[in-house]
Amino acid sequence: ASVSMDNILTLHSFTALLLIIPIITATDTINITQSIRDGDTLIAAGGMFELGFFSPGNSKNRYLGIWYTNISPITAVWVANRDNPLTDSSGILRLTGQGILLLLNRSESIIWSSNSSRTARNPVAQLLDSSNLVVKERSDDDNLENSLWQSFDYIGDTLMAGMKHGRNIRTGLDRYFTSWKSPGDPSSGAFTFRLDSSGYSELILREGSIDRFRPGPWNGFWFSGKAVVRSSSPIHSYEFVTNDEETYYTYTLVNSSLRSRFVLNQNGSIQCLNWVDPTRGWVLYLTVQTDTCDRYDSCGAYAICDINNVPTCNCLKGFVPKDPRNWDLMNSNGCVRRTSLNCSGDGFQKYIGLKMPDTRKSWFNKSMTLGECKNMCKNNCSCTAYANLDIRNGGSGCLLWFHELVDIKQVTENLQEIFIRIAGSDLDNGEVNIGTPSDSKKQKKIVISSVLSVATLLVVLAFVCYYWRKKLQRDGKLESNPELPLFDLETVARATNDFSGANKLGQGGYGPVYKGMLKDGREIAVKRLSKNSRQGHDEFKNEVMSIVNLQHRNLVKLLGCCIQGDEKMLIYEFMPNKSLDFFIFGLTLETHEVAFGLAWSLFMEGRCQELIAGPVMESCNLSEVLRSIHVGLLCVQSSPKDRPTMSSVVHMFAGEGELPPPKQPGFFMERDLEEAGGSSSNYKPSSSSANTFTITQLEA
Repeated sequence: ASVSMDNILTLHSFTALLLIIPIITATDTINITQSIRDGDTLIAAGGMFELGFFSPGNSKNRYLGIWYTNISPITAVWVANRDNPLTDSSGILRLTGQGILLLLNRSESIIWSSNSSRTARNPVAQLLDSSNLVVKERSDDDNLENSLWQSFDYIGDTLMAGMKHGRNIRTGLDRYFTSWKSPGDPSSGAFTFRLDSSGYSELILREGSIDRFRPGPWNGFWFSGKAVVRSSSPIHSYEFVTNDEETYYTYTLVNSSLRSRFVLNQNGSIQCLNWVDPTRGWVLYLTVQTDTCDRYDSCGAYAICDINNVPTCNCLKGFVPKDPRNWDLMNSNGCVRRTSLNCSGDGFQKYIGLKMPDTRKSWFNKSMTLGECKNMCKNNCSCTAYANLDIRNGGSGCLLWFHELVDIKQVTENLQEIFIRIAGSDLDNGEVNIGTPSDSKKQKKIVISSVLSVATLLVVLAFVCYYWRKKLQRDGKLESNPELPLFDLETVARATNDFSGANKLGQGGYGPVYKGMLKDGREIAVKRLSKNSRQGHDEFKNEVMSIVNLQHRNLVKLLGCCIQGDEKMLIYEFMPNKSLDFFIFGLTLETHEVAFGLAWSLFMEGRCQELIAGPVMESCNLSEVLRSIHVGLLCVQSSPKDRPTMSSVVHMFAGEGELPPPKQPGFFMERDLEEAGGSSSNYKPSSSSANTFTITQLEA
């Protein structure tokens, strides 16, 4: 067949075009002739991770990052230009001949770049199945030690399996967490979680320059300050490595197909989240900080923090409170020695089940035995405690403290022993093993058992008495007592003009409230529990007793109650001048609703910090304040059955466990947050929303 000259020229032009335009044959790799523009992505060979440009949350800024594929909304695990965002979609990623990644904006200015200590010959950038972006020589194998650069060396707020969380002693590279500022802003936040190697290496969580938490030193199995993670089907394998070149913590996935990540969130909480396919969501697997005793140095020097004790703080043996007046409060001044040391006559008290004290000013040796460790501490009058470094295989190594012992916590599962120096006169008999009682202690146990038996009998008798008191109360025959004054129904009915509508002050969620006047001229407010309420006698009495115990000059005073037949009523003093908040804030019912609604809306948008006053923000523990806001929103959910009990609230404030998300409050009204400009006084209730909930409001 004949071919025209035009066809020949077209064929030549097409061939030349193919030579000019690079063809990407591997979707997980780019070379120096290729680039990634906004809208293009690299996808790891296994299909789990993707690299490209994205906008987090409600942000309009663009970032180069790595995220999980097929998960919506995007869950980013690494961000390149976290502190220098692109303001439009003009970003482009290129790889230079020297093996440097460059992120450029519209004007070709460098927004972000990688680095390399070696000269490259034929570099490529590849996204691995681990989510690690690696720059390497094309001819190199998968040994990451030979790479020119890798994203795993620059941790953001997420620690992925295989990342090294710690220091490279030889190069000085420091790999550590840094929180995001907010869900929509990946720039460096207030919290960091990094390895401190000033003594025996410890991981320290800081808010700015303030120490907030440490999990305790690694003891061979786990961090001494945390309970060992036990599971019938573990998903992680943990390791702490320390040698002449590196000191770091890392973990691996037992099943590489699982999606699991450790995150330091903007509130300073370190959490492990696992993806669950059936529910299409991230599920909390564990929280590293579990209670108030995880707060750094919460009890002071030479004191043990035990969340199960009251008071929470207790002195070590041989020590007494430095300030007994404040001993029932957290952040006490700690403890001081009961008897001064004289070096030659000192002994060592043995403890098991403690989080090891802060080791950043300690000394350690990996090869010494415990006996050698003891002798070294005993012969140095400045040594305050000693312990094995590693508790595996019977124990090995030596760890010595030469300063005050701080940040100690009761951790029952920790089998590591520590020997603390005290005056000989404060020892029971030289060295005492708390876990191995002597004969005298066995005798004490017998006495204690006898006392417990008697106490148990008394408890049973008390329970029987309580049962009969409750039965009498249900019959309306319980007589008044100083703690729980009782009013008879006739007195209350007379005071309220037989519950006249003219005396009705309002309608609450549990029933109406009436104004009344007693014979002695005192004005009262009567809360009458609705007969349709499901609250029983026990619940009502518990509520009354709780309110009685909360008497305060700034709280409305409970004068008593009425329990007779089906009637259950609370009798309060009447407030003719309204409540204190009216004079402090000038709040009306409408602004009340706009405000416990503004808080909920800001919470749902991850903007709770906007509720905190400036002076408070500067000095507060942000994570505790945000947790308090969260608890408060749980307490004002529209349905009473969703609200936590007061005992649950106490545990929530103690920092025990993850909090459930709050549901919409009963006083919520929609409004435009953007128009409000951050001031609650600008918020207006929406004319299209309906509020069918009721509250009790006492007015003159």
